[in-house]
Amino acid sequence: MKKKMKLASVLVACSMVSSFLQVQTSEVSAAEAYSPKHYTIPANSANVRWGNIGKGDAVLTVNSGDIVTVETVTHHSGDDYDRIIKGDAGIEDIFKWTAEEKNEPDRGPGVHILTGPIRVAGAEPGDVLEVRILDMSLRPSANPAYAGKTYGVNSAANWGYLYGDMIEEPKTREVVTIYEMDSNGSTDYAKALYNYRWTPQTDPDGKVHNTVDYPGVVVDHNTVVENHNIMKDVKVPVRLHFGTMGVAPSEADVVDSVPPSYFGGNVDDWRIGKGGTMYYPVAISGAYLSVGDPHAAMGDSELNGTAIETSLTGDIQIILHKKDSLNNKLKGLDFPLLETENEWVVQGFSYANYLKDLGTTAQKDIYNNSSVDKAMKDASYKTRRFLMNGMNLTEDEAYSLMSVSTDFGISQVVDANWGVHAVIAKSLFTDREPTLTSVRSAFEAVGAKLVWNSTKKSMIVQKGDNALTMTIGSDDASFNGKAFKLNKPLQVKDGKAMADAYFLNLYSSKLLDPQ
Repeated sequence: MKKKMKLASVLVACSMVSSFLQVQTSEVSAAEAYSPKHYTIPANSANVRWGNIGKGDAVLTVNSGDIVTVETVTHHSGDDYDRIIKGDAGIEDIFKWTAEEKNEPDRGPGVHILTGPIRVAGAEPGDVLEVRILDMSLRPSANPAYAGKTYGVNSAANWGYLYGDMIEEPKTREVVTIYEMDSNGSTDYAKALYNYRWTPQTDPDGKVHNTVDYPGVVVDHNTVVENHNIMKDVKVPVRLHFGTMGVAPSEADVVDSVPPSYFGGNVDDWRIGKGGTMYYPVAISGAYLSVGDPHAAMGDSELNGTAIETSLTGDIQIILHKKDSLNNKLKGLDFPLLETENEWVVQGFSYANYLKDLGTTAQKDIYNNSSVDKAMKDASYKTRRFLMNGMNLTEDEAYSLMSVSTDFGISQVVDANWGVHAVIAKSLFTDREPTLTSVRSAFEAVGAKLVWNSTKKSMIVQKGDNALTMTIGSDDASFNGKAFKLNKPLQVKDGKAMADAYFLNLYSSKLLDPQ
């Protein structure tokens, strides 16, 4: 295997940092205020692994609070070479495979292209790694013939839930659908461009693939029939998210990227997108965070085997919470937990830790032992514990609340270790856990300037080239000129402008992020 590049290209963000970002590592004193740095990890064969979410060699080491721009590439790029790979130097490098050379020879045991891993200085087992997703954007096609467009792939594959159980013949067909999107986000939907049935494909080593059974095989479109004018007038809402993100488990160094588990990984929950925050239990020193399997859209269940698989670039902030400083929600965390501005989302699986539960052959046996029943039970156990420990409810109170207000849903039934999630509304606990925080205090703590307009009752928060605009009593806001809606209108309390704490934390991070 070629030697991994140890440092990605670096952009340094000159900024101050609030107390919640103070580094607690052995390499930087906890009492020393740390100015977050900004790094970029470009997508190329030196910075990715194919199918392994185990430890590996770090491509970058960060401190708590650092911001990383991560380029991620879909492993389905070869389904339309001209639109997705051609002209893109990074993707061409990853997919390069000839009879003489294969840039990523170790494709397995899973299938996903994962950027990283990223080592987090000072991270130790028992800590919790927080990953804030500050921004996400589509990777444009580099082929001049398709300028301004991004393409994604949905593959109704042999691991899909209804494979072999179709109405029409042949019942075991695999169908690839290519979707088109505007790269700049000017539209918020994807449209189906064409589809085709998979036909046997011969790879550069001469092996014939009768089904979609190996990652990175480039489809010869002379062997397939493209069906155009499909799904006319259908617009699929774009919900950019990472299908796979997680830390390295402790049970093995080489770990299949397909089954999710306590360490995160291929969770496949479309809510893990811009504005979301993931919490992962650290299992090994350094945490070793990997990011990939980018999606443009997916429904709960990912029924036919895949989402709209595309390539994305995301800005993430990595924050380390030491074991002895964890709050009740994070104390003892042993599963991937999602937080959004409005919700907590608990992730359950058929096996909470399949690597431990299924023994030495776990990575093989998990494919034959999952069920929704098991995943529902696991999600229920975890939700009950979260409500009791994190929200200070009794077991009877938690059980009742789970039944009357918690939305359980099927995350996926195609990733070997099936998933069920539980969505808990934060609004249930507004009186128990006040969420309003001083706007001025939060933003000045990261070195931002606040400009108040008394006539319009509005404020502009500036940090470098970034600007956030808000108005008292309104839920209208804008960031760098792009309008969006606040979850709660900006309020005045005791003469101070107040806003939702989660929102303020997120936008404090975004202000630090160079655009």
